[in-house]
Amino acid sequence: MRIVALVPGGIGDQILFFPTLDDLKRSYPNAQIDVVVEPRSKAAYRVSKSVNNVLAFDYKDRNSLADWGNLVGTIRDREYNIAIALGQSALVGVLLWLTGIPRRIGYRSKASAFLTNPVPLRTEQYAACMYHDLLQGLSINSPTPELAVNVPKPDIDWAIKEQQRLEIKETGYILIHGGSSKLAQTKGLDKIYPVRNWQQIIQEFQQKQPEIPIVVIQGPDDEEFVRSLKNSAPYIKVTSPDDIGKLAALIAGANLMLCTDSAPMHLSVAVQTYTVALFGPTNPAKLLPRSDKFIAIKSSTGKMADISPKTVLEKIWGG
Repeated sequence: MRIVALVPGGIGDQILFFPTLDDLKRSYPNAQIDVVVEPRSKAAYRVSKSVNNVLAFDYKDRNSLADWGNLVGTIRDREYNIAIALGQSALVGVLLWLTGIPRRIGYRSKASAFLTNPVPLRTEQYAACMYHDLLQGLSINSPTPELAVNVPKPDIDWAIKEQQRLEIKETGYILIHGGSSKLAQTKGLDKIYPVRNWQQIIQEFQQKQPEIPIVVIQGPDDEEFVRSLKNSAPYIKVTSPDDIGKLAALIAGANLMLCTDSAPMHLSVAVQTYTVALFGPTNPAKLLPRSDKFIAIKSSTGKMADISPKTVLEKIWGG
């Protein structure tokens, strides 16, 4: 059995798709499962336990007919038995039809004519559950599994050494991810919480719990953000994990994760770290599962900047 899933979107979308892949593997334990993802998202599969091969294709690029044709050829050559598509693009539906894959599953849409097993699209629910609905096309009707990742042992070892480097003792640590990708900034997505607000949260937390270290994650686009925090709070510790496995291991060791709507938030859910996540215009119910362990703070105005530090601190202290 050979299965391919076409999964557009960023790293966060891939992590939210992991429960679907894991359930596929449980239902077809001997199957080879491959995914076709955007180049920026390949890194997510370092912590997937159910995928054999990751193929790259930039769905959002200005692809020529030749580019799409090459993708069709690649998929045809692998002789898949089942294809699953997350998108609703009619072009992707036609592409799957051209591959000759006998069972083609996707959401009911304009592309349904090219699918053998369309399923209803229910967007009002947690995204991982929405993706898992696709398995209804294979008569798999089990509940959606929890998000889970498989962190490689070398990444766990790295996280242990990183805690030693940061001189973190038995008290544990608070982890902050407040940055945002350049893509989100380019698109004008409101996912950035103002530095001055983070500074106030850090200062008040330090006053109340001075024995617990505060560690800030510095991603590739976060240098200015971290520099600004260090200017007002030189005692914070900074870490820069260079792959998603190391990041997941570091999050797993934290007492608390403070973050915005981001891929690290989904990793925090997957490793079951207590999480407080900030949301601007996005509906948290679609991106966080219902749990006392994962707390969403939604801006009443839809703007991230309007979430007061006091509200965040109350959630931290009050649970």
